[in-house]
Amino acid sequence: MFLQRNAYYKESIITINQGDRIYHPGHGLGIVKSIRKKSFFGEDKAKFVKLYFERDDLTWLVRANNLPNTIRTTMSPKEARKILKHLKSWEGTLSEQWKTRATANQAAIDKGDPYGYAEVVKGLSLMQEQGSLSATDRRHLNLGIKYLCEELSNALGKTQAHVRQLIEKATASQPSAA
Repeated sequence: MFLQRNAYYKESIITINQGDRIYHPGHGLGIVKSIRKKSFFGEDKAKFVKLYFERDDLTWLVRANNLPNTIRTTMSPKEARKILKHLKSWEGTLSEQWKTRATANQAAIDKGDPYGYAEVVKGLSLMQEQGSLSATDRRHLNLGIKYLCEELSNALGKTQAHVRQLIEKATASQPSAA
């Protein structure tokens, strides 16, 4: 059991086992390959967790007590549907100042919160409909879509192509009532 602290998941206890799916903001979906006690650097029998992230083809050995600040559990199908609903209904705006917007969008992506991904995607999609995006905005939009697709497709059991269509539908601007 590990204590998890993350904006997306309020502070809670998580239990992971070998074979469990997990999420890391920088590496995406991963799988717990093993949990073992090992001796490194003079420390006797500390617990380590071996994680594998397909997106980066990365295997990573992490001290078990560092996991709460490193990973979170994957979202449930119910949570995925909430995120799609949030994506459709979000009416916030992004800063008109490109530097402020870029900093805020990068922070949201780095945080690993799917609601943050959704807001970046929605805001930048609407900006794209109104005109062209800067290179940084396009990169943030593409990353947001990629990360949302990855996690939502896992939670919903759908292909990433299908989830991308759901995202496009949810981000399309609604015609105003006349």
